Amino acid sequence: MGSGKGGVGRMKLGSQGLEVSVQGLGCMGMSAFYGPPKPEPDMISLIHHAVRSGVTFLDTSDIYGPFTNELLLGKALKGIRKDVELATKFGISFIEGNRVIRGDPAYVRASCEASLKRLDVDCIDLYYQHRIDTRIPIEITIGELKKLVEEGKIKYIGLSEASASTIRRAHAIHPITAVQLEWSLWTRDVEEEIVPTCRELGIGIVAYSPLGRGFFSSGPKMIDNLSDGDFRKILPRFQAENVEHNAHIFECVNEMATKKGCTPSQLALAWVHHQGSDVCPIPGTTKIENFNQNIGALSVKLTPEEMSELESFASADAVKGDRYGGTVSTWKESETPALSSWKGE
Repeated sequence: MGSGKGGVGRMKLGSQGLEVSVQGLGCMGMSAFYGPPKPEPDMISLIHHAVRSGVTFLDTSDIYGPFTNELLLGKALKGIRKDVELATKFGISFIEGNRVIRGDPAYVRASCEASLKRLDVDCIDLYYQHRIDTRIPIEITIGELKKLVEEGKIKYIGLSEASASTIRRAHAIHPITAVQLEWSLWTRDVEEEIVPTCRELGIGIVAYSPLGRGFFSSGPKMIDNLSDGDFRKILPRFQAENVEHNAHIFECVNEMATKKGCTPSQLALAWVHHQGSDVCPIPGTTKIENFNQNIGALSVKLTPEEMSELESFASADAVKGDRYGGTVSTWKESETPALSSWKGE
């Protein structure tokens, strides 16, 4: 791990040559899903502050807004494009209020062209399939992404919320640089099969929601402060019957953080950083002080004993409630038809 500006190190993500800051910045909450969009000038200032601090790996998607987060990044990147590693995603769209997942080649290409235009860039550094279209063999989707790499529109290919077998099949068509997955002290099911598969294939791991969607920042009281349009209000883990139970995990983390002289969110984030040099967490925030606190997590060192202690608070069965409601597909439902059985569209 080299060192970058502002004491934030650099890391190799995957085996194809992409280098990013050891911590990224998730930009979703600036524009969508976590209540009303935040004021644009403030968010541009935050992005500039992040890049100056050495956090240069910026994460967005066409569905954030939809589209408004990419437009925001397009404005923020004026004059600093060469200083950042830009990741965006395609694959989810809303049609008449319904969530539709698509991975057909025409859609892949149209989405990429539209993202390039909104971001106002010539090339996307890392382009993820945000969710897997289970109607289309993954080989077909990756085949189109491979063409976009050859045309210089994208540099590296990523997958988000993909199963181990989907990752293997995709990687056989074109090297996958990164898999984005939810990984935090209270979301650890990826450790069984997905993380080892990525490691075997030399694929980088990008951990989203490393702070449990804010739960490890402020604990159960965060629920009371969510605005009306915040989708966390409908997530199973944040329902009253589960919050009380899950509050115990926060209390244990908080107690240990106090002993270590850091905040609970820094401790939870440090735990993700300690998973390995191939893991890049991308905590999102809309406030400069929270951003500064997140990069402070890089100086929190944990012993193997402390790691075990933290993990004992949040073992797989300690958390009540699924991470999403039933309507959202995850890697558990990401198998696609075999290419050999494919008849075309």
